[in-house]
Amino acid sequence: MDGKYCLNDLALMTGFTTRTLRNYMAQGLLNGEKTNGMWQFTTEEIERFCQEPFVKEGLRIKRNSVVFDFMAGIHKSEERSCVILDIPASMEKFNKISAFFCDKMNDVEDISFNSGWDKGICRVILSGNADSVAYIIRSYYSAELDD
Repeated sequence: MDGKYCLNDLALMTGFTTRTLRNYMAQGLLNGEKTNGMWQFTTEEIERFCQEPFVKEGLRIKRNSVVFDFMAGIHKSEERSCVILDIPASMEKFNKISAFFCDKMNDVEDISFNSGWDKGICRVILSGNADSVAYIIRSYYSAELDD
């Protein structure tokens, strides 16, 4: 990705719905540029947006809900996994990591994904079908995402 992310990418990265993100845009908390009918957001804008206190708290709640939903055991009839990765990363690397996971989400079904960045740490949470989670984790560790 060329340092720009679409609304759906941002929704995957944050766990917010596109409707919620559009509400944040209407409130002036999120700024983007519409190109060819699609909203685009720069790395810098995503970083600024994620550091807004109101947004930061919402992101924390969204990340926690992925883990809480897993612990509630909604799908007890199949093998499920929940993985939390804490990766030291710059904001630029966080965006590369998030873009990687967003792209991999297109390869699998039945996975919850959330990511966030705070104080130099990228947190990625994956939950869902155990084989799908393992596939994505293996793919991440075999990819080279240099800073």
